[in-house]
Amino acid sequence: MNETLSKIGEREILNRLKRFMDEGQIDDDTALLKNKNQDLLINTDLLVEGVHFNDQTMSAKDIGWKAITSNVSDLAASGLNEMVAISVGLVAPASTKWDWVEKVYEGMEQALHQYGGKLTGGDCSNGNQKMLSITAIGTLGPLRLHRSNASPGDCLVTSGSHGLSRLGFALLVSEKIMNLKNLPYPLQSKAIQAHQRPHPAIKALKALEESKPNYLPWRAGGTDSSDGLLEAIKNLCISSGCRAVINPLKLPRAEGWPKGTLWDEWCLNGGEDYELVISLPEVWANEWIKAIPNASKIGRIEEGLPQVIWENGKEVNGENLTSKFIHF
Repeated sequence: MNETLSKIGEREILNRLKRFMDEGQIDDDTALLKNKNQDLLINTDLLVEGVHFNDQTMSAKDIGWKAITSNVSDLAASGLNEMVAISVGLVAPASTKWDWVEKVYEGMEQALHQYGGKLTGGDCSNGNQKMLSITAIGTLGPLRLHRSNASPGDCLVTSGSHGLSRLGFALLVSEKIMNLKNLPYPLQSKAIQAHQRPHPAIKALKALEESKPNYLPWRAGGTDSSDGLLEAIKNLCISSGCRAVINPLKLPRAEGWPKGTLWDEWCLNGGEDYELVISLPEVWANEWIKAIPNASKIGRIEEGLPQVIWENGKEVNGENLTSKFIHF
């Protein structure tokens, strides 16, 4: 068999790897490790230079911060209670300056001080390209969020606005798509912050747990939007075997977000927003939104083939959306 990974595609690669793992493990970003004292969540995430970061838009400290917070976001999207530990795999060319490495670890240290967990070790290797591989371990809280837990009749809710990180990147590299400098300064500042120093939705997760009506079971479908809002919704649908219906007027746009096709594309598929995307009963959704002002209903879950459609019945097509940050 002469198939290459590029021809197979990420989704099919993961589908083929399922046979090597327990059922359901690979359907989520994290793995659940049953423990007699307390169940553990484990996540591994790669950051690759030229794909997830570059020195033009992020300082070394920002890169270290993002390496940790992207993992915390995955754990939060699975029901994290408390961070425990991380290990770091670092690959870098021999010509890399020590100052860059030191500042990356200082950025990681800053994130760990804020979100918890200890650096427990890792490995370093010479390579042609800078890469960071983070393995993060945390304890599971009362709500085990999983992509397969969405159910017809649920509301689809996100914890915050989308597209900001993509806009931040455009501002930092001075993309000549339009006159971005005419945007409101608060929106520009928020976008650059979202790109360089993302914050996982830990407070939103805690509010989700605390707002659950007592008579409801601990059941909600969840993921994060690190790969884009549309991709997150698609993953929920595929793992749960249902479809999502999206209201185009309810896309989670930031305050001051302009109107237009490009702006809707960035909101849907910009990526790296690190918000929770949750499928849950309407009464619970209403209580969560009361607790988190930035949370909003964007659609609903229905029976049907796994797909994402607009309310007019047309499929939400993200194939042509701008989803990659780096174009070197």
